[in-house]
Amino acid sequence: MRTISRYICIAFVGIFTLTAFAQNGKIQSVKDDYRDFAYVKTSEVLLEVANKGYKSVDLFQKLANSYYFNNDMENASKWYGELMALEEVIDPEYYFRYALALKGIKNYEESDKWMKKFNELKPSDLRGKAFLSKVDYKASIEDLSRDDIEIHNLEINTELSDFGTTEYENGIVFASARAGGRKYRWNEQPYLDLYVVEKTDSSYTKYGEVKSVDGKVNTKFHESSAVFSPNGKYMFFTRNNFFKMKYKEDDTGINRLQLYRATLSEDGTWDEIHKIHFNSQDYSVAHPALNVTGTKLYFASDMPGTYGQSDIFVVDVNDDGTLGEPENLGASINTEGQESFPFMNTNGDLYYSSTGFPGLGGLDVFKSEALDRKIVGSNRNFPIENIGEPVNGPADDFGYYENLVTKRVYFSSNREGGKGSDDIYTFEITECEQLITGIVLDKDTSEPIANATVILFDGEGAELGRKTAGDDGSFEFDAGCRMEYLVRGEKETYTSDEKRFTTPTKKQDLQLQLLLEKDVQEIEPCDDLAKVLDIPIIYFDFDKSKIRYDAEIEIQKVLAVLTKYPTMNIDIRSHTDCRGPASYNEKLSDRRAQSTREYLIEKGIAPERLTAKGYGESRLVNDCGCEPSNDSSCSQEEHQLNRRSEFIITSINGQSCDDKE
Repeated sequence: MRTISRYICIAFVGIFTLTAFAQNGKIQSVKDDYRDFAYVKTSEVLLEVANKGYKSVDLFQKLANSYYFNNDMENASKWYGELMALEEVIDPEYYFRYALALKGIKNYEESDKWMKKFNELKPSDLRGKAFLSKVDYKASIEDLSRDDIEIHNLEINTELSDFGTTEYENGIVFASARAGGRKYRWNEQPYLDLYVVEKTDSSYTKYGEVKSVDGKVNTKFHESSAVFSPNGKYMFFTRNNFFKMKYKEDDTGINRLQLYRATLSEDGTWDEIHKIHFNSQDYSVAHPALNVTGTKLYFASDMPGTYGQSDIFVVDVNDDGTLGEPENLGASINTEGQESFPFMNTNGDLYYSSTGFPGLGGLDVFKSEALDRKIVGSNRNFPIENIGEPVNGPADDFGYYENLVTKRVYFSSNREGGKGSDDIYTFEITECEQLITGIVLDKDTSEPIANATVILFDGEGAELGRKTAGDDGSFEFDAGCRMEYLVRGEKETYTSDEKRFTTPTKKQDLQLQLLLEKDVQEIEPCDDLAKVLDIPIIYFDFDKSKIRYDAEIEIQKVLAVLTKYPTMNIDIRSHTDCRGPASYNEKLSDRRAQSTREYLIEKGIAPERLTAKGYGESRLVNDCGCEPSNDSSCSQEEHQLNRRSEFIITSINGQSCDDKE
């Protein structure tokens, strides 16, 4: 039955424009696309290069990645920022990583900017879509639903309408039609009054005698939706437009709802009833809610400026209980439908009911987290979410109220199975627990890695706990529901691996795999540093032997390794393809090899540690020879394989290449 729409909300009428519903971005983990090299860690080798002022896409990508995958988001964001400043065409994945790195240092505004750019470059990527809007609202609601909560229909409910609960002293105050007598024409039920009842046990399901609120609050017309100031001095409540024995209707014959303020007298009764100054016979104002400090009052109204049938408004509360001028919370909270029954918990989270956003039935309860702390100036962008089952269902669900200290929730519904047209339900907020289990494996062999260290972080990088993986590589952590976590696996001689994820609302076991790669590769005599450091060629200008700027960046990598390993000696070898006279190629390549050697000597490497020779086209790695005709049918890619630079380790730590041979 739709009792609420007739009973209290019938006074709200109007039409307003539709708005998009809230966005919720979900953070997903990414996999490493760059492998560390032989004893040479990216952050150690490339940082030295970058700090000398050298710049390249490849340099900044690898350097930023090395920090990103170690969860050092401050340095990751720095070097991703340097990458973006190059204004080069790069893989959009780096926009995504940059956005996450910025989020990791709480630079949310900048992070949002890069997420939008990521979505523009990869509009089909679900991560970008999730940032901009919800992909499937039903799936989203299901994820937010709880199946481990048991709700109870209060024993004080009657076959008539009972709804709109707020705690007061040792009990609750609510609206009910139980008084009997004169009936309301819209539903043939008695008019509503406000009642109070004390609880009689710790379960919050047993109550004593239901009594009418003392004082001058209740009349022969409707009263509902009470809220009390923190000091207990004032009560704001809803009533028909009936004041000082005068009943007023608008030009269409509708008696509107209005807000009133009562003051607690010395004898404990609620008297001195005052009308709120912005009440009107032409529109309704109803269902008040106060923030924890009592400085702001939220309510529903269809006053001028409303988007549709009724909107949620806010108004400042003065020290004397009077109110300022109301403001509409805006299009992110309100729609062309009906928004009503606001409630503000002690954390500043706004709960309210709406028919305008996708839900499970008529009125669904929605939440806008920390709205009371965000409502500054003209800002009216408040993300919302449907709180899901068991509060919401196919019927009208409204009048949400929660006490975060006692973990007690009340809400009202006209769902099937109740005692009357509208009933009050209650449940206890229980902690939802998740079990995170996983295994640490060698990425190359898929074998378990015993005794690896596994660390659990929260979404902002704070460490929550660490475990040592078992002999079979297994680990487990206890976690909460709907929380963002990062799990990282570490082991000496391995690179770390991590998974970032958000736990679901429903309790379930979460299974992870952490894949660790060998962090080091043995460097031995005869090894080629060019392959280790991914330096296929040192480029020179055409027919020149002077080192170009971009070649300097590559040689800096070799310089960093030689500096780190002072016992290492190398032979610098330069090769060409077959095109051009063989004798000329040999001389040109030798000049280039010698130029490379001289550069390293100028940078402080002892001359005796370096030998250099150019081999021209004499050591081709494929069948792309040109002699004697100086002609070849090979492709450019095949010729490229022959144009290579080599940095052969001739000796290290007392071992020479000759010893190995």
